Amino acid sequence: MQKNFSYSLAVDDISAAERTYKIKADAEQLKLIAEILKVSEVKEFASEIKTRRHSKSNLIDVWGNVGAVITRQSVISLENFDKKYQVDFNLQFDTMLTENQVREMEEDGVDNIPDVVMNGQIDLCHLAMEQIALELEDYPRQEGEEFVFVSEFKEDDTARENPFKILEKLKK
Repeated sequence: MQKNFSYSLAVDDISAAERTYKIKADAEQLKLIAEILKVSEVKEFASEIKTRRHSKSNLIDVWGNVGAVITRQSVISLENFDKKYQVDFNLQFDTMLTENQVREMEEDGVDNIPDVVMNGQIDLCHLAMEQIALELEDYPRQEGEEFVFVSEFKEDDTARENPFKILEKLKK
């Protein structure tokens, strides 16, 4: 595994037999993943990914699970907290599919469009990071935290100052 946290497989090397890849990030790679995901810190990142090529078609199945412990900042309390993510995924790639064909299939409303293989390679580390990125919340908060809006104005004051209430009095 390279220091930039990449594990590329050439699609020609993927066989019809199921193969398992175990990926675990070291300390340097955890920092890189945190930068890519734009989070405070990634404390753990590991994945088990399986591949299999369909013998009579251009399809490749990639499935597995990814686990990570990520430090997030709560949007409510602004405190940092660690959150564990565990994601199962199942993807399918088509070695002959192009971006234009995908667009046409999307316009035609085709369901379950396979992913496109870029440059004859599938990067397992990038797939794993993508699966975690899809699980990250836009507005993270700790377990049990809730946002409660407290107005700085009293209800009586806002009712009296409402311009439409004043216009109603003028109509009478």
